Amino acid sequence: MTELRLYVEGMGCRRCVREVTARLRDAPGVETVAADHRRSVVVLVGSMTPGGVLTALEATRFRISWIGADSNETAGGQRPS
Repeated sequence: MTELRLYVEGMGCRRCVREVTARLRDAPGVETVAADHRRSVVVLVGSMTPGGVLTALEATRFRISWIGADSNETAGGQRPS
């Protein structure tokens, strides 16, 4: 099992949490999604890949960055506003 933690900029309300979690639940390999709108953090567990996670949020307005990743992964994981 892999655990990925994301900071999701712009996920500040329950509607945003519903949108983000619905998209991430559909990403290949995602088994569980836990989101905290107060901290704008999402925790994913499963066999998903970072690329699959990015693809799931590609058409949204949310900008994400990886929590606990090295600087190269973080820079590559950010989404434009």
